[in-house]
Amino acid sequence: MTAAVLDPYRVEAFNTAKASENKIHDDEVARRFGFGGGLVPGVDVYAYMAHQPVARWGRAWLERGAAECRFQKPVYDGDIATVTAVETAEGLDIRVESHGEICATGRASLPDHAPQPEPFAEPPLPPSDRPPASETTLAAGTLLGIRPLPITRELVEQCIADLRETETLYLKEGLVHPVIIGRTGNWALNHNVVLGPWMHVGSKLQHYAAARIGDELSVRARVTANYEHKGHHFVDADVLVLANRATPIARIAHTAIWLPRQLAAA
Repeated sequence: MTAAVLDPYRVEAFNTAKASENKIHDDEVARRFGFGGGLVPGVDVYAYMAHQPVARWGRAWLERGAAECRFQKPVYDGDIATVTAVETAEGLDIRVESHGEICATGRASLPDHAPQPEPFAEPPLPPSDRPPASETTLAAGTLLGIRPLPITRELVEQCIADLRETETLYLKEGLVHPVIIGRTGNWALNHNVVLGPWMHVGSKLQHYAAARIGDELSVRARVTANYEHKGHHFVDADVLVLANRATPIARIAHTAIWLPRQLAAA
């Protein structure tokens, strides 16, 4: 039986983080790391990928769908990213290509139901004076929270515009775009410690409910690992996303390089 192939989704990539604290998105700094320019954020590349399961399953995927993504090559501002999806018995196999290279791979699925997660301990509020990222401040077991985020219609409209998203479901039904859910994994890190240039390298996500315009998002997160691999220093975080401090929205296993080898060796 031949696997079904969804129509390719093409988007002109836009670097939403050029002016962010993370200078890996700055053209000049990124070139010093050997890249062709500032990197389009990984969560935005994930958002391009998320177009395909929403096109296939609609709102149901936002309510109970699962996904994982891994980033292999950068996507740059102004480039065309082509997102392809092949339907298998398990769901969708997805990849992102730009300039003939595979930039990201992943998969998405729609389980019949998503069991509710175990409750997390309440993290402290992010410190007003963040310490530098280190093996100590990002040690395994460290609890992390974020500054709560009110979801306004203007925020969702801006995300959709920045992503060049063509799916109309979000504004039509007042739903939060997956990019905002994905970004909470980054915020669990950068709301709590000061990072130099750093890179989100992959995530696994399970949705429990669709977040809506008017909700306030917060997280309960903990560091699960901090380790070195091929000169890079990685951090893994287990992130539970909540709406209005009560309703589980998603759980994210978030992986990032918090100290690239170029800086670790300096």
